[in-house]
Amino acid sequence: MSLVQKIKEVEEEMARTQKNKATSFHLGVLKAKLAKYKRELLLGPSKGAAAGAGEGFDVSKAGDARVGLIGFPSVGKSTLLTKLTGTQSEVASYEFTTLTCIPGVINYKGAKIQLLDLPGIIEGAKDGKGRGRQVIAVGRTCNLILIVLDSMKPLVHKKIIERELDGFGIRLNKQPPPITFKKKEKGGINFSHTPNVNPTHLDGETVKAICAEYKIHNADIILRGNCSVDEFIDVIEGNRVYVPCIYVLNKIDAISIEELDLLDKIPHYVPISSHLEWNLDALLDKIWEYLKLIRVYTKPKGLIPDYNEPVVIRGGEEASIETFYNSDSNALVWGSSAKHNPQRCGKDHILADEDIVQIVKK
Repeated sequence: MSLVQKIKEVEEEMARTQKNKATSFHLGVLKAKLAKYKRELLLGPSKGAAAGAGEGFDVSKAGDARVGLIGFPSVGKSTLLTKLTGTQSEVASYEFTTLTCIPGVINYKGAKIQLLDLPGIIEGAKDGKGRGRQVIAVGRTCNLILIVLDSMKPLVHKKIIERELDGFGIRLNKQPPPITFKKKEKGGINFSHTPNVNPTHLDGETVKAICAEYKIHNADIILRGNCSVDEFIDVIEGNRVYVPCIYVLNKIDAISIEELDLLDKIPHYVPISSHLEWNLDALLDKIWEYLKLIRVYTKPKGLIPDYNEPVVIRGGEEASIETFYNSDSNALVWGSSAKHNPQRCGKDHILADEDIVQIVKK
C-alpha cells in the first residue's frame, strides 16, 4: 500500500470517529500516524531539521530579514513586489506568470529587507502538486510570510493556503508549545505537568501511545500549558517552524466599503491595492512591526553617533549588548532602554529601537 493510500485511510478513519473523551486516545494515535506518513511523503524516510528544509529555489539570503510573498496565481504578488522594491517581475492577467522565485529588496528605516515573489501555489501543494513543495520550502526560511489574498474570494483562499502551509510544518502566528520533551536511555515514559496546569487534551495513556507510535520508549515529558495532541506531535516531530504572518488583502478597489468592513474582522490583515498603490505605507509599517527589527546607532568615543548607517538587529531578548557586539564588554547607552542618559550597562542589557551605543572596552 502506498503512502498516499495510507494517509487517505487514516483520514477516513478519523472522519468516521466521533470526537469525545472516550475516543481521544484512539484519535491521538491516528494523528501521530498521520503526521508520520505525511512527513515520509514530503521529506522521504529521513527525519530531522535538515530533512525538514526540503528542496527550495536557489536564492541566497540577503539583507536584515527575509519576507516571502505566498498566494494563489494572479492575486497581484508580482505587482506588489514591483511597487515595494522597484524590481521588475513579469505581470499579466493570466495565471502562473511567475515560474521561479524573484527576489527584491525593500529599503525601509535604514534596513534592507529581502522580499521574495514566489510562484502561485495551488491546492494540494503540500502533496507535491505544481511547484508547491519548493514554494513552501522557501517559506520555511522566511522571517515573515505575506499571504496575498484576492479581495473577491479571500476566506476560501486563506483556508486553503493555511492548510497547505500547516501540512508542511509551518505554523503561522503561533509560538512553540510549552512542552519539555527529553529522550533518555532508560526509565520508561515519565509524564507530568506543572502545578498551575490542568491538562484536558493529554493524559499519560495518550502520551505513551503517541510515543510508542514513534518508537520512543524512554523520555521525560513535562507539560507547561494545556497543550493539544497536535501540539505534542509537533514537539516530537521537531521540524516545525513558527513564522509570523500578515494577510495582505489585495484589489480592495474591486469591493464595496461594506464588504471591506466585514473583511476587517480577519486578524493580522492589511487591506491594499497594489495596482493603485493604496495603503502600502501601512503595509510597510506592519512588516516592520511583525519582523521586530530595531535600529541601533554606534557612537565612537568623542564623536557624534553615525545616524546614516544604523545596525539593524532583531528586537526582544536577542537584542542584548553581548549579542550586538559579540563580546562581554560593557557599554554606554543613550535612548529609551536607558534609565538615564548615558547609562553604563552590562552585557545582558536589552537594547530598544534607536538606542545609541558606545562600547566600553575593559
